[in-house]
Amino acid sequence: MVSIDNEDALRAHYPPQSRIVSLKCLPVIDEHIARFISLSPFLVIGSSHPDRGTDVSPRGDAPGFVQVIDSHTVMIPDRPGNNRLDTFSNIIVNPEVGLIFFIPGVEETARVNGRAQIVTDALTLQAFEVNGKPPRAAILVKVQEAYLHCAKALKRSKLWQDDYKIDRTELPTLGKMVSDQIKGEISAEDAEAGVEASYRDRMW
Repeated sequence: MVSIDNEDALRAHYPPQSRIVSLKCLPVIDEHIARFISLSPFLVIGSSHPDRGTDVSPRGDAPGFVQVIDSHTVMIPDRPGNNRLDTFSNIIVNPEVGLIFFIPGVEETARVNGRAQIVTDALTLQAFEVNGKPPRAAILVKVQEAYLHCAKALKRSKLWQDDYKIDRTELPTLGKMVSDQIKGEISAEDAEAGVEASYRDRMW
């Protein structure tokens, strides 16, 4: 197996990026990326820890749940999850994060890279209340790069079409899979009941 292990070899293996690709990477959030973020109900955040490696985590809510504070700053509420706190733990020791925003039906995406911090003051979090429930924390990202990403990956995956959509019965339920993974420490039925209770009672 032939592999690449240095930057010079990597660059030699691929054509150079175009001038437009280079120029469209902005140091701020402009009006188009701000609008994209305002319409996005889903993002993925990547972070890393020097001891544990890299983590990628989904975040989602109604469009507009991520606030563009200004051209250099976005803020993401932290809704209830599994309390592993991987992203937060990573941010504490390494604030560098990468975000990618999706809009259903739109094949382009928006990417933002920056430095994050964890915000917990009550006044700030009030702006993210849903059903009277503010988040416990929010992620504030100071933007270093922002750019619109072309649609090739989503076109190839046909993500918003039905071509590769499966019948949900082709996979076991989450409760069943978790029960199998932890060797019967909990029954599939009890695990599934826990999942459903979390979806019902702990969305916000």
